[in-house]
Amino acid sequence: MVTAVPRLVIAAPASGSGKTTVATGLMAAFAARGLAVSGHKVGPDYIDPGYHSLATGRVGRNLDAYLCGPDSVGPLFLHGSRGCDIAVVEGVMGLYDGVAGQGELASTAHVAKLLRAPVVLVVDASSQSRSVAAVVHGFVSWDPEVRVGGVILNKVASDRHEELLREALESAGVPVLGVLRRVARVDTPSRHLGLVPVAERRGEAVDAVAAMAAQVSAGCDLEELVSLARSAGELSCAGWDAAEVLGSAPPPPLPVPSSRGSAPSTPPGGSAPWTPVGPEGASSSNAGRAEKSGLVVAVAGGSAFTFSYAEHAELLTAAGADVVTFDPLRDEQLPDGTRGLVIGGGFPEVYAAELAANEPLRKAIGDFALSGAPVAAECAGLLYLCRELDGKPMCGVLDATARMSERLTLGYRDAVAVSDSVLAGVGTRMRAHEFHRTVVEPGSGAAAAWGVRTPVRRVEGFVQQGVHASYLHTHWAGQPDVARRFVAACAAGVNP
Repeated sequence: MVTAVPRLVIAAPASGSGKTTVATGLMAAFAARGLAVSGHKVGPDYIDPGYHSLATGRVGRNLDAYLCGPDSVGPLFLHGSRGCDIAVVEGVMGLYDGVAGQGELASTAHVAKLLRAPVVLVVDASSQSRSVAAVVHGFVSWDPEVRVGGVILNKVASDRHEELLREALESAGVPVLGVLRRVARVDTPSRHLGLVPVAERRGEAVDAVAAMAAQVSAGCDLEELVSLARSAGELSCAGWDAAEVLGSAPPPPLPVPSSRGSAPSTPPGGSAPWTPVGPEGASSSNAGRAEKSGLVVAVAGGSAFTFSYAEHAELLTAAGADVVTFDPLRDEQLPDGTRGLVIGGGFPEVYAAELAANEPLRKAIGDFALSGAPVAAECAGLLYLCRELDGKPMCGVLDATARMSERLTLGYRDAVAVSDSVLAGVGTRMRAHEFHRTVVEPGSGAAAAWGVRTPVRRVEGFVQQGVHASYLHTHWAGQPDVARRFVAACAAGVNP
């Protein structure tokens, strides 16, 4: 058994109850008391972990039992919370809401059970009094394996309202661990895909997190919450380690630099130029080494590209890459020595004019992709590689256009690689998540990236030369070979 840090899961009966305010406020309040706090988010959401990071001073981590598998939840939690005094896990949707048609899978309740962690239920009490006891009783009794250790009442109108709520819950035998008043509002602006990311409103986000901390500190019994966190059970797994999951085989050797414009050969039956060099694998000594490998993988960041799981960079590093972040809004060239390019999710639609104005970088990325070098693009990255986005010129790597749409596309996906690429061989199965209000036309290239089985059967994305571009967000901790294959492609490819 492994002694894990004290921990709490912050859940709610439904979305909009105040989980983010309570979870982020608790993280910041605990940190203000001198505790080292680890923040986690159930599910695929990239935005909330940014606020968690601001509250704790540590990288926010996701725990997704669908994308990475149930067996990964404990190890990833131990990895993220290593060296901390307490951990706060923010839930997703309602406590028992999981993957459609698959029972509890990936629900907050499922993750709480995997972590053997007590649950604090945040209840929007704005339109009820005694009925709150029935609501809480239903959630407490639904699954005996889920331990609800108490409730925090949100949007309470007055002292009298609080009194009625406490009386009702006392009869239900559920302790009230906090009361947040309706008048105390925290400004966390939203737009078409949820909260505005921290990177886009740093100063305002700092103020918002401070307000959450003040609200939670004033309304919650922090001592009782810490005590409840300490009642969490032991875990029977070891912490996740990027180098260990990649194995102990030696890293692929670096190739002799080739001239710009040349490309690796095409694999048998494949559509993307990629040649593996040496045995697949990475040395565990790659992780945390002081020296640089010289194999630079550039990762897009800044305000327009804020969506990335921390484990991706850790896996790339463990596989032998030097990960360097660049900002497509400001940097006019790729980092020196770039051998591979990763462009994740974000909001290029918000910054289309600024991205278009950075013509030198758009040209540099276009030339880089044309050279056959490895490029992995997800969602926002896909849009950026198109000819244009909402009429604004983008990188022109893909013969496609992108535009905003009124329709929200959202949900988990089961996917299978239908073309050999720098990320996956044909037949590789991955679980993914799709989340956007844009449309790319056409939706796939001559060689598609993925065949998708949910919600309908279709192919989507583009594989051409060294480019893999798709709407699907993937979590590489669920399929670590993706990072190893990508770095091997970088080592085998051209040196632009």
